[in-house]
Amino acid sequence: MRMTVLASGSRGNTAILSSTGTSILIDAGISCRETLRRMHSAGEDPSKLSAVVITHEHQDHISGLAVLARRLKIPVYITGHTHQEWQRWVRGPATRQVPLYEDDDKAHLDRCEHFRAGVKFQIGDIEILPFTIPHDAADPVGFVFRTEGLKIGMATDLGYMPANIKVHLRGCDALVLESNHDLEMLRGGPYPWSVKQRVMSRVGHLSNHSLADFFSNDYDGGAAFLVLAHLSESNNHPELALQSAERALGGRLNLIQNRLVLASQTEPMEAIRF
Repeated sequence: MRMTVLASGSRGNTAILSSTGTSILIDAGISCRETLRRMHSAGEDPSKLSAVVITHEHQDHISGLAVLARRLKIPVYITGHTHQEWQRWVRGPATRQVPLYEDDDKAHLDRCEHFRAGVKFQIGDIEILPFTIPHDAADPVGFVFRTEGLKIGMATDLGYMPANIKVHLRGCDALVLESNHDLEMLRGGPYPWSVKQRVMSRVGHLSNHSLADFFSNDYDGGAAFLVLAHLSESNNHPELALQSAERALGGRLNLIQNRLVLASQTEPMEAIRF
């Protein structure tokens, strides 16, 4: 099994998870062209993709979806509510009805499968459990992936870490978790106050401090890889995110052989391999 985050941050998010027989893309928040370029850069073959799964409808997670799905002719797995909101965004406010012909409908997906939070589904040999996350979107989810005896947890774009998510993230071999902002940088940064309030809210984004609290009090210590993701370019520094996580993990980091990895906005992360 291998996984790499191709892009992570407010300008676009996408990752790829591959088993022996299946490869899935998680989100499609950068252009199709850039997704393919980064896949090639990471040594991944786009023609081997089995599907794309979507966490929520915000543009930084879904803006490249339509072109990517059509070009690669792969199915899209998405919740029904997220699908509806994405269609409204793609078609625009001026569109009062669905276009008569599929070729005229920018929001048409040839192959689309709906899933529900809390209900497992399967893509090839990868089992996927979506779970609800607290974020200001229609029906946002995180994922637990199981394949080849391994468990990978992914939770970004969440305002806080509720009990149900902590349960889902236990026993993972790798975790991809949000470390979006440094609270002091955000408070003193360039965003309007309304945006700062939204980011810091319980349906906003997870701060370095909140992730550190999870590592200190709830993390079971079993993951070989801890990926810090969705770092804000305006309100965080990679060094701050790493230092916060390292302090929270303390001496356990070397003892349990966790490896801290930073996901990047601008280039693919080095692949995690098991």
